[in-house]
Amino acid sequence: MGTITQRNKKDGSKVYGAQIRIRRDGAIVYQETQTFERKPAAAAWIKKREYELAEPGALEKASKVSVSVHDAIHKYLDEYGKLRPLGDTKRNTLKAIAASWLGNLLLADLNSQRLVEYAHWRIGADGGAVQPQTVGNDLAHLGAVMSVARPAWGFDVDPHAMTDARLVLRKMGMVSRSRERDRRPSFKELDALLLHYAEMQKRRPASINMLKVVGFALFSTRRQEEITRIRWADLDEAGQRVLVRDMKNPGQKIGNDIWCALPDEAMAIVKSMPQVCAEIFPYNSDSISASFTRACKFLEIEDLRFHDLRHEGVSRLFEMDWDIPRVASVSGHRNWNSLRRYTHLRGRGDKYVGWPWLAKILAAPVDLGAREGGR
Repeated sequence: MGTITQRNKKDGSKVYGAQIRIRRDGAIVYQETQTFERKPAAAAWIKKREYELAEPGALEKASKVSVSVHDAIHKYLDEYGKLRPLGDTKRNTLKAIAASWLGNLLLADLNSQRLVEYAHWRIGADGGAVQPQTVGNDLAHLGAVMSVARPAWGFDVDPHAMTDARLVLRKMGMVSRSRERDRRPSFKELDALLLHYAEMQKRRPASINMLKVVGFALFSTRRQEEITRIRWADLDEAGQRVLVRDMKNPGQKIGNDIWCALPDEAMAIVKSMPQVCAEIFPYNSDSISASFTRACKFLEIEDLRFHDLRHEGVSRLFEMDWDIPRVASVSGHRNWNSLRRYTHLRGRGDKYVGWPWLAKILAAPVDLGAREGGR
């Protein structure tokens, strides 16, 4: 039964607090309060809410905690991110969703229709005119938040909203997986890049030694973030392998430490680096990426990414007739399906035999400047 209490404000006016309390077996299982300036309005609200709460399932739904999509996302980033640190892409994507109009919705109101509306908006000009692959990534990251919001925090979430929305969007062609790249650098492109970096090294000896970095990426198949994390303490010279910490993996990243074999060329490049810092390549990952992007733009090399060097390195090993387990021992892949996307073979044998740039990379001097003793 609802109750109404009168309260006098500082200016002498009156307000009326309407409260509903529902008890079961003597214990309060639900309560709700609203304030009104007129007593009849308070009484009408009590009557209306008591009628609504009498409907089957209404009390259980009203008892659930509801927050905005924005708040749910940031709770996920703050709490879940501490237990299992998230990658920059996922974190930035979730922050962007939280800052969009979707973030203003209550999580309880996030149904399949609103998710489909969000996908339409993202593909449109106002939402960034993104590709279906990006929409798919957005929904995948948001789905991770929704999957823990109810069981972990008791938030009101429609358990079928994301599944239903993705089913509809797939039929409409508005979500899809990322396209598998088959881009590999040509010798002409590598010649241009390495000549560019050799000349840059002469002008600025203490800059990032991209000759070493590009060569190591190509022959070791390591990602740029992994290259900058490898420490001398992680090198097993006798076993010709290196411990790659926090290797990227769909199900796990932090703590996913994998021993990876180093082909002869990669090992030789490691030995050509001075042992004056904790890291073998004491450079910033973002700076490497920016340098590679600028060089490709300057040289008018189209659609080439640093990650394509990994693609080239893995494909080279298959062209040398290495079997799957041996290639995986270098690349760190756990299954053939993941490894398959990097293999676009273009002949047989090792086309890098006698490659003149390898000797130049090994002989290139390294000036770490202020990096010595630290990053």
